[in-house]
Amino acid sequence: MGSQSEAKAAIREVIENWAIWRDSGDFENLASCYHDDGRMVATWFAGPAAQFIAGCKAGFEKGAIVQHFLGGMSIALKGSRAIAQTKMMILSRSTLEDMPCDTTCVGRFYDFFEERGGRWAIVLRQPIYEKDRFDMLDPSHQPKLDPQLLARFPVGYRFMGYAQTKEGRTVNPSLPGLHGAEVLSLYGDGEAWLAGKNLLR
Repeated sequence: MGSQSEAKAAIREVIENWAIWRDSGDFENLASCYHDDGRMVATWFAGPAAQFIAGCKAGFEKGAIVQHFLGGMSIALKGSRAIAQTKMMILSRSTLEDMPCDTTCVGRFYDFFEERGGRWAIVLRQPIYEKDRFDMLDPSHQPKLDPQLLARFPVGYRFMGYAQTKEGRTVNPSLPGLHGAEVLSLYGDGEAWLAGKNLLR
C-alpha cells in the first residue's frame, strides 16, 4: 500500500479517465475503472458496471451525445478503502416535440473505492443530483411540458428525467439530491464503507 498522496492520485486518475473514456466511446478502457464486481447507478440504470457500459455503448453507437465535466474533488481514505466526491455536470442532447434540446444537470459523483492487488477502482458509483435545467437550441420554440410527468422527478434531475422518459427510458424518481433522506442514507453508507462494512445498497 502506498502513501495517502499516491492513493489519492490513483483515485483521481480513475475518476478523470472515467469521464474521458465514457464520453469518447472508449468502453474497453472504461471497464478498467471498475472492479469486476463494480456497480453503477444512474437515473436510467442500477446494476453491474458491465451492463451499464453495454448500455452506454449502445447509445453511443446510435449517436447519443452525453458529456461529463468534472470539478473539485474530495477523497476520504481509510486503509484500502476510500470515498471520493467529485463535482460534476452532465450535459445531454435530447429532443422535445421533435426539436433539439440540451439538459444540464449539476451534482456530484459519490464513489466507493477499494484497493485490491495494488489497484484502486470503483466498487459503486452513486451520483448525487443537485439541480438541472433544459434549454431549447431554438429559443423561439418553447414546448409545453407535461406538469404531472415533470413533478414525478425531484428538483435535482427533473428536466433530465423528463427528457429521458420521453426518450423511452425508465427513470428512478428516488435518487439522492442535495437535501433529503436519500442523500443522508448515502452518507451513512459511505461512513460504514470506510469503517470496513459491506455495502447494502
